[in-house]
Amino acid sequence: MNVSLRQLQVFQSVAVTRNFSRTGDQVGLTQPAVSRCITELETQLGLKLLNRTTREVGLTDAGHSLAARLTRVLEDLDGVLLEVRGMATERRGRVRVASSPTLSANLMPDCIARCQQELPGLELVLLDRIQNAVLASVLSGEVDFGVVIDPSEREALECDTILTDPFCLACLPGHRLARKRQVQWSDLHGEALVLLDHASGSRRLIDQALATHGVQCRVVQEVGHPTTIFRMLDAGLGLSVIPAMAVPPGGLSSLVVRPLLPRIDRDIVLVHRRNRALAPLAQAAWNLVRDVAAEQQLLMAKNQSQNSHLPFIGKG
Repeated sequence: MNVSLRQLQVFQSVAVTRNFSRTGDQVGLTQPAVSRCITELETQLGLKLLNRTTREVGLTDAGHSLAARLTRVLEDLDGVLLEVRGMATERRGRVRVASSPTLSANLMPDCIARCQQELPGLELVLLDRIQNAVLASVLSGEVDFGVVIDPSEREALECDTILTDPFCLACLPGHRLARKRQVQWSDLHGEALVLLDHASGSRRLIDQALATHGVQCRVVQEVGHPTTIFRMLDAGLGLSVIPAMAVPPGGLSSLVVRPLLPRIDRDIVLVHRRNRALAPLAQAAWNLVRDVAAEQQLLMAKNQSQNSHLPFIGKG
């Protein structure tokens, strides 16, 4: 059955006016066009809805039955359409965002809190996943967009770099490198390292940095989250190269963190499917995450400038 909304609206008007000319004036159609709409509707339904004479238009039993129900149906439909339209103008609804673990822990909480303050009608739902799973959920359409470490393959993605995050060294206070104000990548040669595993978007970049500087070391453990790394370092299992963002705001009570030079950053990137525009609500959330990241970048730069005389980042 191929019944159009226009046909139903025309029939509803005729049922009220009982006159094709007046209906035409109401809906912006000529009298022949009104007649054609009614005929097409009757053909689709396989029922006669109107009794037409040269003097008047009357409803058949089927016409009365349809008219009695149609007013409520059209009113409900108008309400639904207005509500959906309001999602764009009033910013009400849900946006699903996936992000990798260090970003879920250190960027997204501020984004969710800001969303509750500035866009109270928008519910930001976070999916905390490893990098590859984030990218898969973006490409499948499971989420509106993702927050990841700069992906190696971008062909199917629209990307927007929102933050740069330097790598640094974490170790116990008694280690020889803890006495250095700054640590060179080459200083890691021969050390035992506890690193993020290859499911992390950072690991590819860490491996590239070590290879670039000719560092040969033993990777003794590979784990999925910085918190696990910190516990292993506490147990004396080695050193680690971590993103600065992985360090808690209050620092690490039992470890020291040193800048690694020359500085190598990881780029934090917003991603969504290429050739598919974000919905208005998702675009509002995207802009909010970008704004929060920009504020964090400025704060990181300010703290680095103020603490440039200190021998380590965070607590030692």
